[in-house]
Amino acid sequence: MMKIMKAYGPVPSRRLGKSLGINNIPPKICTYSCVYCQLGATIKTQIDRRKFYEIEEVVKDVERRVREAEKNKETIDYLSFVPDGEPTLDINLGREIELLKPLGIKIAIITNASMIWREDVRDDLLNANWVSFKIDSVSEKIWHRINRPHMSLRLEKILEGMLEFARIFGGELTTETMLIRGINDDDWEIMAIANFLSELKPDKAYISIPTRPPAEKGIMPASEQSINKAYQIFGNRLPDVEYLIGYEGNAFAFTGNIEDDLLSIASVHPMREEAVKEFLSKARSDWDVIKRLIRENKLIELQYQGKKFYMRKLHRGIGNARRAGTLSRFIVF
Repeated sequence: MMKIMKAYGPVPSRRLGKSLGINNIPPKICTYSCVYCQLGATIKTQIDRRKFYEIEEVVKDVERRVREAEKNKETIDYLSFVPDGEPTLDINLGREIELLKPLGIKIAIITNASMIWREDVRDDLLNANWVSFKIDSVSEKIWHRINRPHMSLRLEKILEGMLEFARIFGGELTTETMLIRGINDDDWEIMAIANFLSELKPDKAYISIPTRPPAEKGIMPASEQSINKAYQIFGNRLPDVEYLIGYEGNAFAFTGNIEDDLLSIASVHPMREEAVKEFLSKARSDWDVIKRLIRENKLIELQYQGKKFYMRKLHRGIGNARRAGTLSRFIVF
């Protein structure tokens, strides 16, 4: 059975500098099955919080990665819960945050906010330094079309939970809105989202587009015109708005074991071809490593919008016929 790494990186983050990722959810258990998800369709959609890994297992893996990064003089700006699913489904999230605090590194949570209507989830997130909410729509029909939530979730309760959390959270609260061409990029929907954000009052609102291969065929980023229009509309209501549409760079960390590092990063954070090449150069290795991992069915190569990406092949069979049709094509060396 494939070992799931509980920590990966550090990796370059467009919002958090150098981020050490924490993978506290198995692939791919989530409350949503977003059409644009870079990890593909959700295996199991659920809303019940439970233990997925032992607390000590998660904490020790993070501590080990921090030591390795320090040894290799790699900077870590944040410990970031960005797992293979929705991080707040982990019933131990609050305790994990508490035990990681002594490392003296800021803690970030990137959540789709679907569980924020629960008081225990809000309590867990209060211990973080930085929290990001996904807000792709405030309209029921479009929310279902983009995020494809668990059937028992209610958008109104989620939005109310966000507002309650924002009132009591003392850290930095940000939001991310993914604009999909022909779905949530019209003026009416953008204005509706902006109106909600003006009530939420995040420290920063990000406007993003899909930059990695999406779960569903035909999902395309909003046009430059729509993105710019959204920026203007958001900017008229909010003090700090930024694009989140650029490439995050190639500054991936090498901690000593090239195969473990590559596979742990690529299981959650698909790497562009140029990032892989730079990583290999830093590790004083060559492309034969990638060829071997592909032959061994551990890594896959895929294409999206003229760019090659490399992603760990998960046990769920991400390279099956349906997925291959979604992602244009797979290439095996």
